[in-house]
Amino acid sequence: MLKLFRFMKPYRIAVLFTLVLVFLQTLSDLYLPTLMADIVDKGVVSGDTPYIWQIGGLMLLIAALGGVCSVGASYLSAKSAGAFGKDLRSRVFAHVEQFSLHEFDKVGTASLITRTTNDITQVQMVLTMLMRVMVMAPLMCIGGIIMAMSKDVKLSFVIIAVVPVLALIILAVVSRSIPLFKSMQVKIDKLNLVLRESLTGVRVIRSFNRTTHEQQRFNEANLDLTDTSIKVNRLMAGLMPTMMLVMNIASIAIIWFGGKRIEAQGIEVGDLIAFIQYAWQIMFALIFASMMFVMVPRAQASAVRINEVLDMKPEILDAEVTKRAASHANSVAFDNVSFYYPGAEIPALSGLSFTAKPGEITAIIGGTGSGKSTLINLIPRFYDASEGSVRIGGIDVREMTQEELRDRIGLVPQKALLFTGTIEDNIRFGKEDATDEEVRHAASVAQAADFIAEMPEGYQAVIAQGGTNVSGGQKQRLSIARALVRKPAIYLFDDSFSALDFKTDAKLRAALKTETAEATLLIVAQRVSTVMDADQIIVLDEGVITAIGTHKELLESSGIYREIVLSQLSEEEIA
Repeated sequence: MLKLFRFMKPYRIAVLFTLVLVFLQTLSDLYLPTLMADIVDKGVVSGDTPYIWQIGGLMLLIAALGGVCSVGASYLSAKSAGAFGKDLRSRVFAHVEQFSLHEFDKVGTASLITRTTNDITQVQMVLTMLMRVMVMAPLMCIGGIIMAMSKDVKLSFVIIAVVPVLALIILAVVSRSIPLFKSMQVKIDKLNLVLRESLTGVRVIRSFNRTTHEQQRFNEANLDLTDTSIKVNRLMAGLMPTMMLVMNIASIAIIWFGGKRIEAQGIEVGDLIAFIQYAWQIMFALIFASMMFVMVPRAQASAVRINEVLDMKPEILDAEVTKRAASHANSVAFDNVSFYYPGAEIPALSGLSFTAKPGEITAIIGGTGSGKSTLINLIPRFYDASEGSVRIGGIDVREMTQEELRDRIGLVPQKALLFTGTIEDNIRFGKEDATDEEVRHAASVAQAADFIAEMPEGYQAVIAQGGTNVSGGQKQRLSIARALVRKPAIYLFDDSFSALDFKTDAKLRAALKTETAEATLLIVAQRVSTVMDADQIIVLDEGVITAIGTHKELLESSGIYREIVLSQLSEEEIA
């Protein structure tokens, strides 16, 4: 957790003032029992009313100053810890945005959400307490013992005997709670995962009548977390009563032995009252310390998980920018490219070589699992090729910055994804400064203008989270419009026409020819009708290119392509 405290550096002045204010507050708390002893011994016993008023007024002043210091310390600690949490969340989010798909697969989306929210909140809460307790608790404990000894050394042995007992109780509870807190964070991950899957997949769950099954999955994850939480809370619940029992026994012992000391004229009544107050101050200091010992293990477990994310180095990094010949060409070339998913023994792609030229349409077709989407993912560097190279305009994509590379690309993913906001906002996601005319033109080319016009709010119609209030075909068309408004040099359509009817598909492809005449188009498709007019068709099978050619050429030369065509078209349609 100390490693994360480097993010507190911008707020070190606020932290310093917090520590000073807590120090002053603690001194005021330690001084008040001594003044109370003076009032009793010198004012009440002797009947000196002016002295009582004088010392009583001084006590009120010191208490007020202590209160001001307490409020100030609380404000500054909360403000600086809150700023720390904000900065840390921003840092984690920015770092995660640099991850390749491999890092996302490795950690998991649900876990990343938990680490960015719950885990950082745990550390932030501990930091707020720590800035106050790390000064107050030891100072109050040590100072209380010193002040108690100043009143009566012999009676102080009761406190000195009690402190180790309380420390052992705290240590026993903490040592048992640390593994449970670590386990809790993992189980929160699992609960978030189940909840996220259940909410995002609610349509599938209901359509297959699996609501009961999902409820059972959630209940199991929830019960698992609850059981661990109960175990921790039992430990915590037993800590406070045990400490109070020990301190009450200590108080009885102090009063008993204190009474004997008063009879022997070893101390006065006021000193005994002050002594009891110091004993309780020491106890409360240990209680605060025990609270920290309870919170710190959980925060430590969270800090480890946060550091795991921050220490994770993205596999895909920008190379150092070197001087190279300026190239505006947007051809895409694969040169003997092979790719292995992490941990896989068999390549997902093997020995791919082809060139997609500007002004031409390159289509990629193949069976399920043949590697079509994997091929597309190598172009914007979502993954890097294990062997060979992917080149754009003759330059290896690994020699470009990711920003430079992706500025050239307009991607329409296989799973159409829309964001909360208006239709206009979603199209402008492709180009933030797009004019209204550009937005409407992109929607028109993408064959989305008609259904947008039918909506009462038009382009200001609100898209629900995940685009659940529009159909699959409408989502695909809006995703295509988002890529078109960008006017990139390279278009990547990853099975982006699958939800469109044949008429809309044909109209869209005809409109794309004019709109993207100078761009390089790569289209992944399952439909033969979508790819048959392409300038070149690449047939993939189990990650290997089996044939490249036009529709007519492949019908004669590629058995796999002809098999795909025959499965979708009749002999008359082929002819």
